[in-house]
Amino acid sequence: MTVSRTICLGFIAVILAGTALLMLPFATSSGQWNNLIVALFTATSAVCVTGHVVVDTATYFSGFGQFVIMLLVQIGGLGYMTVTTFLLLLLGRRFGLKDKIAIQQALDRRSLQGSNQILRSIVATTLVFELTGVFLLLLEFVPKIGWSKGLWFAIFHSVSAWNNAGFALFSDNLVSYQGSLLLNMVITGLIIFGGIGYEVILELYLMLRETITNSSIRTVRSLNFRVAISTTIFLLLGGTLSIWLIEMPNNQTIGTLGTGQQLLAAWFQAVTSRTAGFNTIDISKMTTAGLFITIALMLIGGCPGGTAGGIKTTTARILASSTYAVLQGKESVVLYRRQVPNALILKAVGVTFGSIMTVVSAVIIISLIEPPKLNFIQILFEVVSGFGTVGLSMGITADLSAVSKLVLVATMYIGRVGVLLLISALLGDPKSTAINYPEESLLVG
Repeated sequence: MTVSRTICLGFIAVILAGTALLMLPFATSSGQWNNLIVALFTATSAVCVTGHVVVDTATYFSGFGQFVIMLLVQIGGLGYMTVTTFLLLLLGRRFGLKDKIAIQQALDRRSLQGSNQILRSIVATTLVFELTGVFLLLLEFVPKIGWSKGLWFAIFHSVSAWNNAGFALFSDNLVSYQGSLLLNMVITGLIIFGGIGYEVILELYLMLRETITNSSIRTVRSLNFRVAISTTIFLLLGGTLSIWLIEMPNNQTIGTLGTGQQLLAAWFQAVTSRTAGFNTIDISKMTTAGLFITIALMLIGGCPGGTAGGIKTTTARILASSTYAVLQGKESVVLYRRQVPNALILKAVGVTFGSIMTVVSAVIIISLIEPPKLNFIQILFEVVSGFGTVGLSMGITADLSAVSKLVLVATMYIGRVGVLLLISALLGDPKSTAINYPEESLLVG
């Protein structure tokens, strides 16, 4: 039982437990036993912090069912190993080497040192941001729907946004709050910080503290911090501008809104497309160009170590920098005066290739199963949304056959645990070898 197998099987165990709970009669608003496929799909979507739904969460599930979904989202966002290891720490168990390795692989950390502290920091950071989100969302919900319901809605949506899940307790998701500046800023803020990675948040906190206290000692910012921050800003601003310019003439999305509301809706869509799954516009009415921009953002996703999915911003940045280095005739990749190790470049290529193959395979299978009335862009959008653990939909998920839904279940699971981690779990840990083979060149490109 390797660490990678423990993580993969742990996620499966949580999904099965969630499925069993969501099948209970008091998990549905009708009081009847839930359909197995609906329960499995919803549990997988929650644990994998995707937000894909085949039923209306607001009306189909009871308060208990919605609480189970929120609990699964919280466990899935923190990660199976993070939750279980933290609970064992609370019970007084010693933090062993295997636990440190598990945390390192689950959070994609570079070293084993400080695993105990980073684990406590993750839980503390999660509580701080989620409680802040609850307080701010109360200002939006309580005046409209009252204290009891407003408090529950604030808690649910804060947890869902921080964990980049995209589950909402409104039948139209958040379309009815399209013009609310407070809700849009709170939800997008939680999504961004939840998906940027805990170590980046820690470095950002240290940087702000040093600036405020005017400290003479400055901490050197890591390469991961610089790449994650710069790439995230580029994707958010570029995505907002692209969606605004493309959808501006489209009266079915943002064309009828004022300029300020258009920019707000474009900003929200650019943020949520990167892994959250909330929406304030009708996704099925977007232009083809707007859909492809959204697909690109969904595939890239967020940053390592956070609650986001996708191939990650650092992977995309390494591939882009590798391409730029080749065009310049260089044999090494340099980012911010730091040379990127070849092993990291190979890992980025492996993650991207494995991700593309997963998406292509799922699209082919669903295309063979579903009727011809579903076009290519609809199927591709649903699959990339599932793999990137985003949850945005063009409205076809509920109408898919049971087999296609199971394909999406597998796609969401692979996207959450990671392609390389899943392969490592299936094949076992790599064996070291002392054999070196001779080099030989071949034609590329």
